[in-house]
Amino acid sequence: MTTTHVLETAETDLTYDVRGPVPVADGRPPLFMIGQPMDASGFRALASHLPDRTVITYDPRGLGRSVRKDGRVDHMPEVQATDVHAIITALDAGPVEMFASSGGAVTALALVAAYPDDVSTLVAHEPPLIPPLPHSDVARRAQLGYLEDYQAKGQGAGMAAFIAMTSWQGQFTADYFAQPAPDPAAFGMPTDDDGSRDDPLLSDRSAGVTSYRPDVDALAAAPTRVVVAVGEESRGTFTGRTAVATAQCSVGRRRCSRATTAASSTVSSATRASPRRSRGGCGRSSTRIDPREGPGVGGWGIWPRTGKSHDAPRCRRPGQEPPGTRA
Repeated sequence: MTTTHVLETAETDLTYDVRGPVPVADGRPPLFMIGQPMDASGFRALASHLPDRTVITYDPRGLGRSVRKDGRVDHMPEVQATDVHAIITALDAGPVEMFASSGGAVTALALVAAYPDDVSTLVAHEPPLIPPLPHSDVARRAQLGYLEDYQAKGQGAGMAAFIAMTSWQGQFTADYFAQPAPDPAAFGMPTDDDGSRDDPLLSDRSAGVTSYRPDVDALAAAPTRVVVAVGEESRGTFTGRTAVATAQCSVGRRRCSRATTAASSTVSSATRASPRRSRGGCGRSSTRIDPREGPGVGGWGIWPRTGKSHDAPRCRRPGQEPPGTRA
């Protein structure tokens, strides 16, 4: 059974949905799933595959059913993190397990940094963070391309440019910038301009999301196990690269020279097991995660789909062999 609630605060009325009982009947923590600019409706299909879990979803302030009262239109991760914390507190549900996608993953990183006891395990799916990227200034220039197309030509042109940008493989080169503007009709987008310029994805209202810089010291000190997930089909694309760069700059609070890609097709393998909050060397973290063992060893990591060996740097606790390949 799904129940819908509204949490009224001074700045916003937050609408959220709860599937299942709270408090939970079996002792397993609730699973909170968040996105941005996607609202709760985007998680309906995924939640339906987890009938044995209590699942919480919500509409971020100013999106979907959640009404803003603060007079602002921008979307800031720190503000949204405060909203998520308010919902967890209202339900007395913490610590929760969390699956967060896209801008929601950025909100979740801000949540763990500010309220570390709210989340036991976080799967952060492809946070679109530009600052950790190599040549981040070039990535920002590519982003400005679709923002400018949206302002100049409207929804169809902006979305076509967004798709072209986020589908590009590897770093943005001179060949990328030399391309002609994509045709909206080729992507099934409208070619006319309705005059609106308030799209939360294509306008500068979400600039605070992509420009957010994670507080890696706070994340390292938190008891939360944070797993950065990258979809197999996202390898080499903008969000695939931002996710890997985010994990690299956070593991050991440094940028690693090599990394592995990951798959995020199965949420439950990282959320069903109770997290182990052990700490170890290499900046209290590990980049080797085996989904068959739950979230894995250490705090930060990249979540691969299989147990094969990977190129990511590995670390170990004193007296422990580095995690190896499982047959």
